[in-house]
Amino acid sequence: MKRIWAQCLKELAQFRRDRLTLALAFFLPMVALLLYGYATRLEAKNIPIAVQNFDSSPLSRDYLDALFNNGQLTLVPWTEGDAMKQLDLGSAKATVLIPPEFSRKIRQNISSDVQVLVDGTDVNNARIVKNSILATTQYFVRSHKLDAAGDKPLLNTEVRLWFNPGRKEALYVAPGAVAINLWIFPCLLAALAMAREREYGTILQLFTSSITSFQLVAGKALAYWIVGMLQAGMMLALAISLFGIRLVGDIPVYLISLSLFIASAVTFGLLMGARTQTQSAAVQMVATAGFTTALLLSGFIYPVRNISFPLSLISYVVPARYFVEASRNAFVRGSDALSQIQIPLYLFLCAVAFYLIASKVLRRMQLES
Repeated sequence: MKRIWAQCLKELAQFRRDRLTLALAFFLPMVALLLYGYATRLEAKNIPIAVQNFDSSPLSRDYLDALFNNGQLTLVPWTEGDAMKQLDLGSAKATVLIPPEFSRKIRQNISSDVQVLVDGTDVNNARIVKNSILATTQYFVRSHKLDAAGDKPLLNTEVRLWFNPGRKEALYVAPGAVAINLWIFPCLLAALAMAREREYGTILQLFTSSITSFQLVAGKALAYWIVGMLQAGMMLALAISLFGIRLVGDIPVYLISLSLFIASAVTFGLLMGARTQTQSAAVQMVATAGFTTALLLSGFIYPVRNISFPLSLISYVVPARYFVEASRNAFVRGSDALSQIQIPLYLFLCAVAFYLIASKVLRRMQLES
């Protein structure tokens, strides 16, 4: 234990003297959290729509007001050309054409067609535009009592949003952004520390000493676990103060998951550093095997259930997947301890697996040197 602690203190001393590493540890995570928190938007808003109203009646204007009062669609000027020209130019994602006898036909209980052309290049936006216009049209017909029957509907549906009734995206994005940053930066720091030993040749001095590979990895992991916990405290404080998130779940389970997740990130970084010869190669390994998988296979942006086979199998060995879920349980859903007890177990197994593999890699190098 003394050797592990001595190795930990040595790593912390080297870390404290390197200003670039300090900036990488504490300044860049704050910048990344701000970028993720403010730039990531999963709900489409202000989709540009061009309108040509050939009727110009009060009823048609009321219909257009209803379309653009939901916050998802925004009106853009009609440029020269027909409806398809607006889509070809890219100035609008959809065009709405109201026929000349729109109001007269409706007042006479004659159906009137409104033509809507939607740019289907972005499938998500196209679906939002379609559903928004259909829902607004149905509401407009009911509110103006333009339906043919005019009877009270026999079935009413009341929809309520649980956990996030205000549909605040920060409550969804910020906890996931904290998880992604806490995976990338402790992992990167640990990988650079291990690769630096190999690049400068100082690892040979460690091999000739009495310290074992398991103690070497444990000492480095302990040092950067402490750094990672400091990063976690800073990022959580920033997320709580700027994005208004609050801990509503089981705090002990979240703290245990947090500590195990940082341990997984650090041991994974040590494994990447042990497999590379230079610091630049370690950065590339972390970016490819760590950042890409954490960003795309963790459920931070896309639901895990939407990941196609066989990539869906890889997501099961991505620790960020479990901690993103733990973060949203703690800050959004308010889940109890029993419903998420499996998350710390998965993270513990990941940390142990990465630690053992990294130790065996260094042990093999020690025997060959």
